[in-house]
Amino acid sequence: MLTRLDHFNLHFSLGEHDFRVSNIVLERFERSIPQHSHSKNSYEIHYIPIGYGKAVIGGASYEVVPNTLFVTGPFIEHSQMPDPVDPMCEYCIYLKTGRGSSHGPSAEKDLAKSFLSKNFWFGQDTQEIYPLMKQLFFELEHHYTGYSILAEILLKQLIIKLVRNYEGQSAPAAYIDTPNLIDNKYLIIEESFLYEYKTLTLEKLSARLGLSTRQTERLLKEHYGQTFLQKKTTARMSAAAILLKDPALSITQIAEDTGYSCIEHFSASFKRFYGQNATLYRKDLQKIPNIFSRNPP
Repeated sequence: MLTRLDHFNLHFSLGEHDFRVSNIVLERFERSIPQHSHSKNSYEIHYIPIGYGKAVIGGASYEVVPNTLFVTGPFIEHSQMPDPVDPMCEYCIYLKTGRGSSHGPSAEKDLAKSFLSKNFWFGQDTQEIYPLMKQLFFELEHHYTGYSILAEILLKQLIIKLVRNYEGQSAPAAYIDTPNLIDNKYLIIEESFLYEYKTLTLEKLSARLGLSTRQTERLLKEHYGQTFLQKKTTARMSAAAILLKDPALSITQIAEDTGYSCIEHFSASFKRFYGQNATLYRKDLQKIPNIFSRNPP
């Protein structure tokens, strides 16, 4: 089940910073989300009201349980795997930030600075975010009178509640400067690699972005530090690592599912990327305890 709301032009300001919402998703996970990251100025707010799963963020593993809240900012690698018995349901808000023209009150400046000071935070929500998420989703789904005004108010409340969560619990933090880039190009790029790693071409991505292939390559290199082929390989290898956890899938099938027509080509790419072949990688995975077993024997 996935409900995506993205047909709106929703933005708000805090101090001298502009925030634009590209989309809001409500999803019950039916499959894993491969490892990926977002570009400069991009933040994802994840809230899980029900269900269980696992998130791997920056190389560390986190157990996802009801009322989990986490934020992933620019360049933070993350993947998500649902519990097969009781999969997590998630609200996810994708924000782009940039410098605005308005200076605003000092309290708003401080709030924006506190939010932007962390490019990663993970914990249990202590600020009753769930009702706010439900109301925000309702407003954007139904478009009743004044919905956009109310949605902007709710988003400001969300930022306040996030910062209050930050202040109540320490977490890794790093400040990343945010130049004025506010549009949907990066969301298009990230979702294309995330969901179409098997078939995506440079020409197809360029057409979606309204850019030439040369401009697209330059954009990827500037904001992700990778060429198109490098980023596609990363996406395919992240998907392969998740598929290897399923013992019912042969390595030949995984190669096909990740877009390789030749098992030898897949094997060479996998070993070059992970430093070991897929068979050994799968054996190592089998040694890792099952985090979904909440009642171990």
